[in-house]
Amino acid sequence: MLPSIFGENLFDDWFGFPTFPDIRDAEKKLYGRRASREMRTDVHEHDDHYEVDVDLPGFKKEEIRLDLENGYLTVSASKSLDEEDTTKKGKVIRQERYAGAMQRSFYVGKDVTAEDVTAKFENGVLTLNIPKKDQPKLPEKKTIAIEG
Repeated sequence: MLPSIFGENLFDDWFGFPTFPDIRDAEKKLYGRRASREMRTDVHEHDDHYEVDVDLPGFKKEEIRLDLENGYLTVSASKSLDEEDTTKKGKVIRQERYAGAMQRSFYVGKDVTAEDVTAKFENGVLTLNIPKKDQPKLPEKKTIAIEG
């Protein structure tokens, strides 16, 4: 790997060499400069529900999927990017393809159904509202006095 200054390859600027992107460049192109902060999650508890905020900057609503199976709510996000540089005559000089996916799962309980969960995506933040379901109560422990 050649040394770089400010994220650009120093020798490419001086000598005009073509570069080949490394994995960090692909992440930046796919997810933006905040790739290392993807899917950060905050969970807030309220009296009757939980509110889950998932940071998904750089994604569109169509690139996000929610699945509920066996009590697990899975948030998946994926995107792809195709780039093509051509000359004035239409000859392809460089063509690159990037694809990436990430997911995170939360146990919400087997009593929660997909109809119970609401989701909203706004300004790069996915907000989920998950209702609290009544948990079956365990029988109380009772002590029996011994006479004697």
